[in-house]
Amino acid sequence: MIPIVGRNIKIFFRDKANVFFSLLAVLIIIGLYVFFLGKNLTSALGDSIGAQYVMDSWIMSGVISVSGVTTTMGAFAVMIDDRANKILKDFTVSPIRSSRLAAAYILSSVVVGFIMSIVTLVLAEAYIFLNGGELLAPLAMLKMLGLILLTVLTSSAMVYFLTSFFQSQNAFATASTILGTIIGFLAGVYVPIGQFSDSVQTIIKLFPMTYSASLMRQVMMEEPLGISFEGAPVEVLDAFKLMMGHTIRFGESAVTPFTSILILIGTALLLYGMSILNISRKAK
Repeated sequence: MIPIVGRNIKIFFRDKANVFFSLLAVLIIIGLYVFFLGKNLTSALGDSIGAQYVMDSWIMSGVISVSGVTTTMGAFAVMIDDRANKILKDFTVSPIRSSRLAAAYILSSVVVGFIMSIVTLVLAEAYIFLNGGELLAPLAMLKMLGLILLTVLTSSAMVYFLTSFFQSQNAFATASTILGTIIGFLAGVYVPIGQFSDSVQTIIKLFPMTYSASLMRQVMMEEPLGISFEGAPVEVLDAFKLMMGHTIRFGESAVTPFTSILILIGTALLLYGMSILNISRKAK
C-alpha cells in the first residue's frame, strides 16, 4: 500500500498544472482580498489599533481552511485518471486488496492536503508578518497544525464521497471547478457570514468547512482581537466575532470549539462510510 501512496503523491507533484489549479481558489481569495476587499473590510474597524492585523488573520485562517478542500481534490484527480485510463483494473488483478487500494488513495490525498496546507500556513504567516502583524506563538502554531490535520481528514472524506460518483475526468473537472468557485462563500471567506441573510447563514452552517474556518479563526485571531478590542465592551467584541464567523451560533447558543471538532470528526466518519457503501454498490 505504501508504494502506491508514494506513487500517487509523486504523480500529483509532478503535474505542475494540477498543483496550480488545486491552489487556484486560494490564490483567487488572496487576490480579491489584497486588491479589492481588504480596505473595505479593514475600514469596518475604523481607526482601531491593529485593524489590519485582525483582518489579515481573519482572511488567512479562512484561506487555510479552504486549501484543505481544494488540494485534496487535486490529489484525488490521480484516482480519477487511474479509473478513466483503466489503471485501476491493473491494480485489482494484483495481490493488493481493494480496501487497501482505497486506503492508499485516501492516505495520499491526506498527505498532499497536509503538505499543501502547511505551505499555505507558512505563506499566510509571512504575509501577516510583512504586513505589520505578529507570527503565531509556538502553542498556537501547534493548535493550527492539529486543526489543519483535522480539516484535511474531513476534506478528504468529503471529496472522496464526491469522487465515488464520477467515472470520467470531465465530470470530475466540472465538479472541481464548481466546488472551487463556491468554497469561499460556503466557508464564509469571500464575505463575512454575518452579512448574509438568515436563510443563507443556515445553509453555510450546514457546510463542515464553516466549523474548520471558525476554529482556525479562534486561534489566529486571538492575539489581534486582544489588541484591537482592548477596553471595548464585551458585547461589541462578541458581535464582531459573530459577524466574521469567528463564532458560530444557533439561536442563542454558540457552538463551542469541542462541538466544532466533533462535527468535523463525525462528518469525516459519515462520509468515509457512505463512500465505501457507494463504491461497494457499484462493484456488484
